[in-house]
Amino acid sequence: MAAKEPFEIPVSMRRVCQRFEHWRKGHKARLPIPDTLWAAAAEAAREHGVFRAAKALHLEYGKLKRMVETSPAPARPTMVPATFLELVPPQAVGLAECLIELEGPRGKMRIQWKGATAPDLAGLSRALWESA
Repeated sequence: MAAKEPFEIPVSMRRVCQRFEHWRKGHKARLPIPDTLWAAAAEAAREHGVFRAAKALHLEYGKLKRMVETSPAPARPTMVPATFLELVPPQAVGLAECLIELEGPRGKMRIQWKGATAPDLAGLSRALWESA
């Protein structure tokens, strides 16, 4: 039979474990666990699973599961602030199609453009035509 691997407590659950150990060491008589500790245990169970939290915190699995199901989850921000925001211009009703032919001392250029505006075309043709 293979030996069991030691149970490793996740880093984010260690603080809750320490709180439970401190509370248990401070009481010799059997007292009910305070609501604040149950809330912390339920949060750890939501994050890491009820079995893992019950094992790490030395709590009864069934009671912890009921606490997770009945206690409301803490309010968390639903969205992460955006680091990049793309602004998309509104689409034109009818996309214009444009064909431009330019001829100059360096040669000929033909641009076929769909859905463009005049400043876009002027800037592009100037950039292409004037580049060395």
